[in-house]
Amino acid sequence: MYKNILLSLIICGILTTATAQERTLQLTLEQTIDRARRQSPDAQTARHSFRSSYWSYKYYRANYLPALRLTSDPTLDRAINKVTMSDGSVKFIEQNLLSTDLTLSLTQNIPWTGGTLFVETSAQRLDLFSDHSTSWQTSPINVGYSQTLFGYNSLKWNRRIEPLRYREAKKTYVETLELVAARATQKFFALATAQSNYEIASTNYANADTLYIYAQGRYNIGTITENEMLQLELNKLTEETNRMNAHIEVEDCMQELRSYLGIQEDVVIKVEVNDHVPGLHIDLTAALMTARENSPDILSMQRRKLESESNVANARANAGLKADLYLRFGLTQTGDKLKDAYRHPSEQQYVTLGINLPILDWGRGKGQVRVARSNRDLTYTQVEQDKTDFELNVRKLVQQFNLQSQRVHIAARTDETAQRRADVARRLYIIGKSTVLDLNASISEKDAARRNYISALYNYWSLYYTLRSITLYDFELNAPLTETEKIEAAMDEMINKTR
Repeated sequence: MYKNILLSLIICGILTTATAQERTLQLTLEQTIDRARRQSPDAQTARHSFRSSYWSYKYYRANYLPALRLTSDPTLDRAINKVTMSDGSVKFIEQNLLSTDLTLSLTQNIPWTGGTLFVETSAQRLDLFSDHSTSWQTSPINVGYSQTLFGYNSLKWNRRIEPLRYREAKKTYVETLELVAARATQKFFALATAQSNYEIASTNYANADTLYIYAQGRYNIGTITENEMLQLELNKLTEETNRMNAHIEVEDCMQELRSYLGIQEDVVIKVEVNDHVPGLHIDLTAALMTARENSPDILSMQRRKLESESNVANARANAGLKADLYLRFGLTQTGDKLKDAYRHPSEQQYVTLGINLPILDWGRGKGQVRVARSNRDLTYTQVEQDKTDFELNVRKLVQQFNLQSQRVHIAARTDETAQRRADVARRLYIIGKSTVLDLNASISEKDAARRNYISALYNYWSLYYTLRSITLYDFELNAPLTETEKIEAAMDEMINKTR
């Protein structure tokens, strides 16, 4: 009977252990960053934003391609209308007619002038139900052109601004993924610090409990004072509180990391901190050059300057003389039957020129131009300041990163030395050759050294991914970062499938 109970307990223990292992997820920093780039809310938002920019760019490109349209505007009119007769008189006549039409047009925008060239063919049928008659009017071909003279050419400015905006969107997407890596690094090391604090608190509590039990025996034989024994008891209670607080901190940091990585299951995450850091030394001149070439901030500055110039051009166009030109040449004919309406077509021409010249606007137009110029000058000033701040930020990051590797090595040696000193101090106290104050000091130094080491590792990787985000460059592989090609290829493939 006892054997069966023991066997059942062993089996239950094995199943519990297996379940616990299934619910535990071991993550390295690389695995954490990979999950964050695929599943984090920031990464998904970046992908949606880039897709939106992709379709906006496709819409912009479509404005410069020919457009073929088929239009129809049928009208049924049964009413008493005012009609001008052939002799010039006006009468109210009851009308009952149906007008149907069909127009096929091919249009092409001209970016150099901002005008639109079109070719069209159309046919219209008119049915008079009152006398049961039908007539046709056709235009086999019409060629026309519409143009705004002295106006704002949005097509020309969009050709300069929109490609820059799309390049900025692509680089912003890559930059965001690197910032996602930096944020995942922060949450990874927050959990690593919390787990380290819990391990430190558990070890310190076990040592404090052992020393307190040992001190009770020494107090009973009179080798230590009551004050020293009470100090050790206080250390034990303090470490027990620290362990409980550290456990709460682990749970909070674990929940934040799970949420950011998009992990819905209630799994226990254990992070594994790699002590190795690549010994990279980044050349400042090369980093500045790479940042100027790759950073979306530089493209944003160029786009803002172009947009300010575009606003000035728009204000100038609205303040001065405006004229609209419309020309149409083609053939037309009428007939009682459709085939008759295509026989011996006659020429038709239509030209209109609309002019709008402000004579007295109380300085409104000039005011708009001056405001646009002031905003342009302000934008140029801000861009120059932003460029200076950008380069200063790159310099600061490179200098800090080049020093951080050495700081990590110093922090690692300090951690190892502090651990050895704490072990020595504990042994010396046990044999009575050290005081409790020395013991407490060694424990505090050991804990601080461990925390400083993890903090140094976090600062290294945080600086590394922040520097990658601002330069869009992989310094380990010596290659630029590109992530948008896959999304663009998927978008193009989807477009081809829908055609």
